[in-house]
Amino acid sequence: MTAMFGSQIYALVVLPLFVFAARILDVSLGTIRIISISKGLKYLAPVLGFFEIMVWLLAIRQIFQNLANVFYYIAYAGGFAMGTFVGIYIEDRLSIGTQVIRIITRKGASELVEALRSDGYGVTSTSAEGSEGRVNIIYTVIDRRDLQTVIGIIRGHNPRAFYSVEDVRLVSKKIFPLREPWYKRHHQNLLRFFRKGK
Repeated sequence: MTAMFGSQIYALVVLPLFVFAARILDVSLGTIRIISISKGLKYLAPVLGFFEIMVWLLAIRQIFQNLANVFYYIAYAGGFAMGTFVGIYIEDRLSIGTQVIRIITRKGASELVEALRSDGYGVTSTSAEGSEGRVNIIYTVIDRRDLQTVIGIIRGHNPRAFYSVEDVRLVSKKIFPLREPWYKRHHQNLLRFFRKGK
């Protein structure tokens, strides 16, 4: 009796949870793989693809072995939905890639250009003719993780400026703010933590 109950729990709870978790993992890997392809990371994408399909095969095997059990279908579909959410979250946190911001403003652009340059961003500006008269167009190429910082600078100098953001696959030259390598920042954070503890 106990063995039968245990096998039912395994079939109705443990294995569907495994399918759910496997789908979260393989869909998340798929999302990161697609991003890697779009960013031209040709060595990372195949590795992610290998593990993505390996995990998917493990999940689909359980589905085919339990075609009469609706819990597996729910777990499979739920894992796909959750994996999509997790993949988008991971992609947003990684902030891989380069973007170009195009800013169009009727207000004098010199202060905004100077603010961006003083923060270390490369800026190109030009005058143009818009539907309502003369405008200034400003271009800057940034690391994706700097997007909110740059948008904050734009809004701080001209809240009514129009801007658009596009992903860039390849740039020949970058002018970005100088940053310490991630490992130095990590060690500094650890030192601050231990100093606070004292």
